[in-house]
Amino acid sequence: MFVPTPLPGVLEIQPQKNCDDRGFLVETWNMERYRAGGIHVDFVQDNMSFSRHRGTVRGLHFQLPPHAQAKLVTCLSGRILDIAVDLRPDSPHFGRHISLELSAEKGNQMYVPEGFAHGFCTLTKDCLVAYRLSNTYAPQAERSLAFDDPELGINWPITREQAHLSDRDRTALSWADIRESLVA
Repeated sequence: MFVPTPLPGVLEIQPQKNCDDRGFLVETWNMERYRAGGIHVDFVQDNMSFSRHRGTVRGLHFQLPPHAQAKLVTCLSGRILDIAVDLRPDSPHFGRHISLELSAEKGNQMYVPEGFAHGFCTLTKDCLVAYRLSNTYAPQAERSLAFDDPELGINWPITREQAHLSDRDRTALSWADIRESLVA
């Protein structure tokens, strides 16, 4: 099932889980089915991240055009709070965000189209997250938006002091700086 969110283009996907006494099977990608659900993207790269600690924050990341990336995010182990922030200057939702809890147990996914920053916080330890990307990694186009910028109003389950951050995310740009560069 493809469930629209309040941010146009961002979808929660609730795949059918086939369960029995052994566990379950979930189809996480089927081009025909996902295109019928509104995802018309050719994915070209798959990434996986493992986060050892609860409270690990990865993001908010994005790539500038022409290297922008759409993402299909799946939590394979544990639970995460997944976030997308609308960076499209012409959008009536510019600067707004959506948050969804993704978990291995639910098997749900989040589709984040191009033009959004994306990040997540681990809600459990030992989280494994898979990303399907529409464009390859381009370090010259990569940007990081401060996950906890108060102007964004994101309700994170941890504080900056509690967060496990990379150096890149620790020094990410403010929303004011990102916003200014996007509308210039």
